[in-house]
Amino acid sequence: MIEFHLDERSGVSPYLQLVRQVRQALRLGLLQEGDQLPTVKEVVAGLAINPNTVLKAYRELEREGLVAPRPGVGTFVTRTLTDASLAAHGALRQDLRRWLTKARRAGLDDESIEAIFMTTFRTAAQEDIA
Repeated sequence: MIEFHLDERSGVSPYLQLVRQVRQALRLGLLQEGDQLPTVKEVVAGLAINPNTVLKAYRELEREGLVAPRPGVGTFVTRTLTDASLAAHGALRQDLRRWLTKARRAGLDDESIEAIFMTTFRTAAQEDIA
């Protein structure tokens, strides 16, 4: 089962953070068809957020056809976002893990690592467009 977390510094609304975390878990194969998402009550207790925030996220995922509620039972995954190339991504994740280890050994904290990654990611994306 997925365990949600919130980053209050991200500038992204809590409901959207939940949606993105489910999408990411679906892409990486961490959630499979038929898996149950945490109940609204569990998420509210774990994150200390408003139940309407969780409901909004779950409704968005339902609108996208990724989950479906079962009244009285919970919310379940109806499809995943993985593709056949997921297995090929293992080597990329290993490379990234090695890079993260090097960054931490160089004394970078998580916020600095994220800043370097996101800046490089955006720059590369802009170069690909040009």
